Amino acid sequence: MNLDALARPLALTIVSAPACLVLLLGGACLVERPLSERAASRAAGLANGVGLMATLALTVLLLGQGRGRLAVDVGQWVALAEYQFHVKLLADRLSLAMAALSFLLCGVVGAFAARYLHREPGYQRFFVLYAVFMLGMAVTSLAGTIETLFAGWELVGLSSALLVAFFHERPAPVYNGLRVWVVYRLADAALLTAAVVLHHVRGHGDFEVLLGSAAWPSGRTLLAAPHCLTVGLLLVGTAAGKSALVPFSGWLPRAMEGPTPSSAVFYGALSVHLGAFLLLRFAPLLERAPLVCWLVVALGLITAGFAALAARVQADIKSALAFGSLTQVGLIVAEIGLGLRWLALAHLIGHACLRTLQFVRAPNLIHDYHTLENAVGEHPDHLGRSSPAPGPVRLWWYRFALERGYLDSLLTDYVARPVLSVLRFCDRMEHAWTNFLAGSRSLPSDRLLPPPLHMDQPS
Repeated sequence: MNLDALARPLALTIVSAPACLVLLLGGACLVERPLSERAASRAAGLANGVGLMATLALTVLLLGQGRGRLAVDVGQWVALAEYQFHVKLLADRLSLAMAALSFLLCGVVGAFAARYLHREPGYQRFFVLYAVFMLGMAVTSLAGTIETLFAGWELVGLSSALLVAFFHERPAPVYNGLRVWVVYRLADAALLTAAVVLHHVRGHGDFEVLLGSAAWPSGRTLLAAPHCLTVGLLLVGTAAGKSALVPFSGWLPRAMEGPTPSSAVFYGALSVHLGAFLLLRFAPLLERAPLVCWLVVALGLITAGFAALAARVQADIKSALAFGSLTQVGLIVAEIGLGLRWLALAHLIGHACLRTLQFVRAPNLIHDYHTLENAVGEHPDHLGRSSPAPGPVRLWWYRFALERGYLDSLLTDYVARPVLSVLRFCDRMEHAWTNFLAGSRSLPSDRLLPPPLHMDQPS
C-alpha cells in the first residue's frame, strides 16, 4: 500500500473540510441568502465530523506503517528570486493530536452554540467566524512551513478578535475586542519577524529542514546557537501575546465579552494554548538556546502565580475560569521550558477538554449553586460570623489581584501611549511637509487619527 498516495488526500481533507464550511456559510451570507439555523449547525457538524475522521484515519495510517511523520507538499504559491512561499502540511504526533483536539472540541461547542444562540440576531455571523477559526486551527496544526503556520495563525486571531466584539451594539465588547486585536498584532509582528530571520539565515521556513527530519519530539535544529537565541526570543514573545502570558495577561478576561461558546473553544480550550503549541513545535530550536529555555520556565511560573492570585478575587465566573485557565497554561509553558514535551502535550489536551466543559457549564453554574444552597441550607460563611480584619500586606495583595496586576495600565501608559505619540509626531511632520509642497493646507481627511486612549474605558 502506498502511504503517500493515501496520506495526501487525507491531509488535504483535514484542511478542506473547514475551508468548504467557510465558503458555504460565508458565501450564503454574502449573497444575502443565509442558511437556516438548523442547516448551518448541521453543516458545521458535518465539517467537524469529516475533519475529525480524516485526522483519525491519517493517525491510524501512520501508526500502522510505523512512521512518525509525513510531509505533504501542496506547492509554492509565490516563487521569487530570493523568496518562496511554500505551502506544506506536516502530519506527526504533535500536529495530528492538535488537529484531532481542535475538531473534537469545535464539534462539541458547535452543537452547544446551535442551542445557546437560538434566535440570536448574530447566529449566522457567529458560525461564519466559528468556521474561520476552525480553518485557522487546522492550518496551524498541520503547518509544515512557517509561512503556512502564519496564515493559520492570522485566521485564528482574526476570528477571535471579531467574536470578542460579537455584541457590537454595546461599547464594552467593541473596545475589548480592539484591545485583544492590538495584543494579537504585537504577537503576529514577532512571529513575522521570526519568519524573516529564518529566511535570512536559511533561505526558507521548512520545518523539516529547520527542526530536523526526526519525528517529534526528537528533532534537532541545524541553526547556530546565536540564531536560535534570536529566533527563540521572538517566538517567546509571540507565544506570550497569543497565550496571554505576563505581561499580556490583561486581554484574557476582556475576551469574556464574547458569547459563551466562543469563550469556551477559544480562551478556555484552543486559542489560549496556541502559544504553547508554537513552543512545542519549535522545541528543538529552543534547546539550542538555554537562556530562552530558562526564560520560558520563568515566564510560565510567573504567569501561573499571577493568574492563580487573580482568579481568587474575580467577581464573575467567566473571568475566574479565564484566570484559572491561564494558571494551567503557565504551567504548561514551564513544562515546555524544562524539556517535558510529552507531559506538556498531555497536560494541554486534558486541560483543554476540562475547560471546555467548565465554560459551557458556566451559564447554569450560579443557578445550580442557588438550588443546592436552598436544598442544604445557608453556607456557614453567611451565618453572621465576622472574619478578622486583613492586614496591610494582605490588603495590598488583594488590591493587586483585583486590579489584575495593573498590567493593562502599564501597557497603556508605557507602551501604547509612547507609540501613539511617535505616530502623531510623524503625522504632524508629514502634514507640514505636504503643506509646504502643495502651498496650501491638506484636506481634513488626511489627518484622521485614532482617538486617544482613556483609562476609564469599560473593561
